Amino acid sequence: MILQTKPRAKAANAQQVPNVIAGKCVRSRSPRSLAKTNPSTGEVIARVPLSTAAELAAALPAAQAAQRQWAAVPVKDRVQVLYKFKRLLEDDLGRLAGLINRENGKTVSEARASIARGVECVEYAASLPMIGNGQVLEVGRGVECKMLRFPLGVVAGITPFNFPLMVPLWMAPLALACGNAFILKPSEQAPLSAVEMAKLLKAAGLPDGLFSVLHGGRDLVEAICDHPDIKAVGFVGSTPVAKAVYRRASAAGKRVRALGGAKNHLVLVPDADPKMAAQNIVDSVTGCCGQRCMAASVLLAIGEVDHVIAKIQARMAALVPGRDLGPLITSASRDKIAGYLARAEKKGARLLLDGRKANNVGAKGGYFLGASIIDRATATHEAARDEIFGPVLTIIRCKTLDEALAIENANPFGNAAAIYTGSGRAAQQFVARAAAGMVGVNIGVPVPREPFPFGGWHDSRFGDGDLTGAAAIDFWSASKKVTTKWEAPAAANWMS
Repeated sequence: MILQTKPRAKAANAQQVPNVIAGKCVRSRSPRSLAKTNPSTGEVIARVPLSTAAELAAALPAAQAAQRQWAAVPVKDRVQVLYKFKRLLEDDLGRLAGLINRENGKTVSEARASIARGVECVEYAASLPMIGNGQVLEVGRGVECKMLRFPLGVVAGITPFNFPLMVPLWMAPLALACGNAFILKPSEQAPLSAVEMAKLLKAAGLPDGLFSVLHGGRDLVEAICDHPDIKAVGFVGSTPVAKAVYRRASAAGKRVRALGGAKNHLVLVPDADPKMAAQNIVDSVTGCCGQRCMAASVLLAIGEVDHVIAKIQARMAALVPGRDLGPLITSASRDKIAGYLARAEKKGARLLLDGRKANNVGAKGGYFLGASIIDRATATHEAARDEIFGPVLTIIRCKTLDEALAIENANPFGNAAAIYTGSGRAAQQFVARAAAGMVGVNIGVPVPREPFPFGGWHDSRFGDGDLTGAAAIDFWSASKKVTTKWEAPAAANWMS
């Protein structure tokens, strides 16, 4: 039923992933490290150091010195680096996609698409001279008010395994354009892309020290939250960790925006286009093997929609692990999801599709699990509540749109939600009432594209504002309001 995979190489023979400090790849001095496997094969491909708080502290002086000089560079000159960086990303797209496939398990096409999405964020950051300039207004005779933006100093990003290049590209380019130095702590489960990103930024002309990479686990995350010289922290990951990072870094006086997990609900109405809805729902559930916060997780099926569910089942059953579906990131993740499937039947739900029985054609080793459908679940079922983070769709049957919205609204997460319908009225009602920060109509992965910001509500986000778009400019910079008067006004008032 479950393929048990043994590593094909000994961890002791794998090369250690370097940190990047002051523009150089350096070996961590920590005696502790983790084995990093290729999730498609189970082969150990690297060792990831668990860098220490002392190593973080040692990296900061170079970052601070570089940032002081960078802050004096006009923003139009800073972003020239990003134009070159964008071109290098595009020129190196194939190699980078292959690297993501190796460390994360995404299919190459999924990896390429994720890089393309990240490039959009680089483009947005490069436009900062046009979009980030402050306001100027004559507020009275001879009196002018204006707003200026200044960098914060050294800032940090803590990023997840599921998009090892895209999520850092959400943060670092705009933070650098705003005049900061950036320290990246990538997931220890996907550390390789971060090092390549550092190399490409250096090749684009970014001065040494402005972009650093430190690998590690919980101890390093806590050190980033605690260190007084790090002024802001961006985070993307699970909700429990997002909440902990937000609390700890906020208590240390930092700006924090922490994006957490999700339990995204799709509502299927009988008047939906069957072909379009089925294909789109399957793509939402199974894209990136369900390992993304925008993945569909619960289908709220209203009324007579079995004909659409049959199409969904057929399409998901045709997906072959190792060909159409990538692996889960670890064997523990695969086995955890398999446990949800096993318990679903015991608790009265029906498995329309059991991914444990999938034919893993082309999946020789690795942490593969087929697409799965749990039908006739209740809103209190664990598969309908928990963030499973895999290619599993849980179906709850509903009688009305009001009933479906009540279930969606009771969800503690608030990342994304979508409806499939041909009715403008139903769509309008859903958009108004869904308790989510990102909402789709006939699209199951409603990812906002630049300049629209990415971010959810409730337990999917901690800290005010979103992590991309215009709100991120405010997050990575400090505003200064200046009022000036150069001539005596004819009429005096309290501002004189």
